[in-house]
Amino acid sequence: MTSPTLISYNPSEKQVNCSGDWQLSQLPQIFSLLEKITWPQHGEITIDGQAISSMDSAGAYLLNQWIQKLKKSGINPKLQHFSEQQTKLLGFIKQELTKEHQIPSITEKPFLYSVGEQTYAQLNEFRAYLSFIGHLSIESLRLIYQRGQIRWNELAAIIYRNGYQALPIIALLSLMIGVVITYQMGVQLRNYGANVYIVDFLGLSVLREFGPLITAIMVAGRTGSAFTAQLGLMKINQEIDALDTMGVTPADILILPRILGLFIALPLLTMWADFFGVLGGMVMANSMLHLTWYDFLHRFSQVIPLKALLIGMGKAPVFALIIASVGCFQGMKVEGSAASVGQNTTRSVVLAIFFIIVVDAIFSVIFSELKL
Repeated sequence: MTSPTLISYNPSEKQVNCSGDWQLSQLPQIFSLLEKITWPQHGEITIDGQAISSMDSAGAYLLNQWIQKLKKSGINPKLQHFSEQQTKLLGFIKQELTKEHQIPSITEKPFLYSVGEQTYAQLNEFRAYLSFIGHLSIESLRLIYQRGQIRWNELAAIIYRNGYQALPIIALLSLMIGVVITYQMGVQLRNYGANVYIVDFLGLSVLREFGPLITAIMVAGRTGSAFTAQLGLMKINQEIDALDTMGVTPADILILPRILGLFIALPLLTMWADFFGVLGGMVMANSMLHLTWYDFLHRFSQVIPLKALLIGMGKAPVFALIIASVGCFQGMKVEGSAASVGQNTTRSVVLAIFFIIVVDAIFSVIFSELKL
């Protein structure tokens, strides 16, 4: 028999008597005593806990582990005379151990099934987006007939934050784009002595494509994400529910001012980007290709038609509607916690940029077919 202080085993009665403190500090001694016991090959044994004075989660864990080990060797342990508190603790530890050893069933879905499932989910989201656009269109028509309900202060604030405050970053980025385009094309043109044609390439590429496209992508990352985060946090804080309770629709005070504000601001930002893109190219053409300022501007006015500027400016309002509507839609979809805000914000930027590039490609095909 082992020491009676913590564990004693009676082979004739097949009974283990536990006593003393079954706590973390006693675990090495308890474990050593359990290892020294000569257990039967099979059958039942009784574990008596009447003499246990105290037990913490560490002692309960060790006892549960040893019970599981005995069961695997063909022995069926039975507990008796444990207090109600100790029984609850042992049951809780057993439940947690069972969770740890559970292996989640992984059912691998067929590839076509996964593709169909994802496609169906994306179509459902696109249908919800179209429904959102339809609702906003109805609200817009209502505001046209009720001009007194337009939130002019909100509209001015949106134009200021997302238009005026974006001027420095748009100017810097457009200037660098003009420099890069001129450098890359100028190296090739200089080899053939066609330096002056840099004006043609730069003017058409900046006014028709790079100006509106780069501006829209920058605004999608800067403004679209802000729209989603702002509306998402308001939804989490139940501010939007409070507006509904007060009889104020979120479209009136939150969504439509953002869409209209960006609709006004983005064409102006595009014109600002066109100016600095051409300016950056002109500076690079003067320093690298030795094309004077006068020659650059003189040829620019001759070879770049007004329709190049108008085509680029015509894209900007469409891009603005895409950015604002996607940002607000994703913001209104936020649910649960702040993690959802981050996910929807990322999704808003990615979708806005994706749709901008797709629409820009569609415009290119249409203008090509119309010989514009």
